[in-house]
Amino acid sequence: MTKDEVLSKMLLSSTSIHILGSGLNVEKPANRAIHDLSGKGWRLVPIHPKDAGATINNIPIRKEIDDGIIPEIVVLFLAPQRALDVVKQFLFRFQNSEFPLIWFQRGAKNDDAVSMLEDIGADYVVEDCIVEYILRNSLIKSTDVQPLPWYRQTKDLSQDGCSIWSAYTGDEPEIKFKGEFEWTGDLLDLEDSQHIIPRYIRSMMKQNQSLEELALSLS
Repeated sequence: MTKDEVLSKMLLSSTSIHILGSGLNVEKPANRAIHDLSGKGWRLVPIHPKDAGATINNIPIRKEIDDGIIPEIVVLFLAPQRALDVVKQFLFRFQNSEFPLIWFQRGAKNDDAVSMLEDIGADYVVEDCIVEYILRNSLIKSTDVQPLPWYRQTKDLSQDGCSIWSAYTGDEPEIKFKGEFEWTGDLLDLEDSQHIIPRYIRSMMKQNQSLEELALSLS
């Protein structure tokens, strides 16, 4: 197969695309990427520390990729030094067999990061845009991903400082967020994340109760 055929197969066989740098600023390409890729069959996961807790196109913005989450494709809409920091972090977190495809958007490439990825034989893409690649190759997954329920925990600053757990269907209008953020993620994140909050939620499951039922009952 050609290089494009291999890359296209990797994309189509993946369920999720984590997009680092995707926040609320509508002028940024990382924000537009969420809209451009929605409805093409992937579970899109925007990551932005500052805007975590809000949504883009009804998709919750996460603060980071939690421990316990093994991403398949990670797109870097980041400055080169920040992209290098992410690659270094991943080298400590993931074994070679589970290392994600790293996609450096134009302007994100860091030569040291690329060298590190080549040393371990990891897959990466440079000098291309994932949105443009998917569009020019007419890539659409055969089954579209349905909106997943998602959850957010915040501090209740107006009362006694306790935490507030909220549940959403994924069909709500755009949600802004101002407050003290603690955690957010969808049902898949809730199942796999090793963050203290999802682990605590899972610990409360009763026999014959699904995680989704528990999460909704706590909201």
